Amino acid sequence: MVRDAVPLGECARALVVKLRHHGDVLLASPVLSLLKARAPNLEVDALVYDDTLPMLEGHPALSQLYFVGRRWRTAGALRRLSLERHLFSTLRARNYGLLVHLTEHPRGAWLARLLGVRYSVAPAMPHRGWFWARSFTHLYPVVVGGRRHQVELNLDALRRIGVQPGLAERKVRFVPGADAERAIDELVGDVAFVHLHPASRWRFKCWPAQCNAELIDRLAADGHNVVLTSAPDEIDLTDEILKKTHSRPVSLAGKLSIKELGALTARAKLFIGVDSMPMHLAAAMGTPTVVLFGPSGENEWGPWNVERRVVTTTHTCRPCGYAGCGDGRLSECLAFLPVDSVHAAARELLKK
Repeated sequence: MVRDAVPLGECARALVVKLRHHGDVLLASPVLSLLKARAPNLEVDALVYDDTLPMLEGHPALSQLYFVGRRWRTAGALRRLSLERHLFSTLRARNYGLLVHLTEHPRGAWLARLLGVRYSVAPAMPHRGWFWARSFTHLYPVVVGGRRHQVELNLDALRRIGVQPGLAERKVRFVPGADAERAIDELVGDVAFVHLHPASRWRFKCWPAQCNAELIDRLAADGHNVVLTSAPDEIDLTDEILKKTHSRPVSLAGKLSIKELGALTARAKLFIGVDSMPMHLAAAMGTPTVVLFGPSGENEWGPWNVERRVVTTTHTCRPCGYAGCGDGRLSECLAFLPVDSVHAAARELLKK
């Protein structure tokens, strides 16, 4: 038992801060669920970047969802000051008893000091010095080297304040919503399909277009319908894939919102992709997942709590964390990953 455990029953409201990318925010959702499960009367709020709001919207444990605009910095000094002041006054009025800061973002330290929270927890960052360390009442260690999954790292914040998660309390939760469900109804109906999302915001984490095209054709030859998706800024890769395929996959590339993407992948009999937000989304929706890993590590970022197959090469240098080999934007551990391996993993899960 933690000697300085936080008495959640004495806190009326808690603020969870996760200022990162989409997948990172989604993997923080168990923190909301666990806080609410252990303190049903606690109002749990979250603060994220504006573009990541869909990752937590509709979460059953959430009371209020606030955001920081990614473009506030370029809005001009007076406009940014107005936006920051409004956000701060709104958060201050919530009178939080607990702040859970899940990243190294400096905003968390300022919020812990200025919001007047009684309890606050954040990752230990020795290189940040005394200001960071003295901003929080509790600090939790961060395991380096990719040995611990991001979900567990997020939950370590609660472990540090005396909240120990049970095995069934670590589920990543995403809520597509009724509008997204209806939209996907109109697009795919009751057709069974394999969902392929080959892209990532970082191209060095992607499998070559020719390999994706060959995989699509093999799945089609096996009798499976394939639905291809990507974000609007990833269409160059999906267009290249489509030009190389001989079969006719359904392409919804650039056409879906994040909520609709979640609704789509929930209906798939299998998801295939790389280390990206859609892979985490598929796992959250319970869809069996085949994921290709290259420079990033599957122990830290792999599909969480779902039937899965992780496909990698035997390169001894991976995971390296670099933007391609030698930071050259091309990862040989993905470029040389054979189609046979991915196809075999897909077939194995499809048999189940």
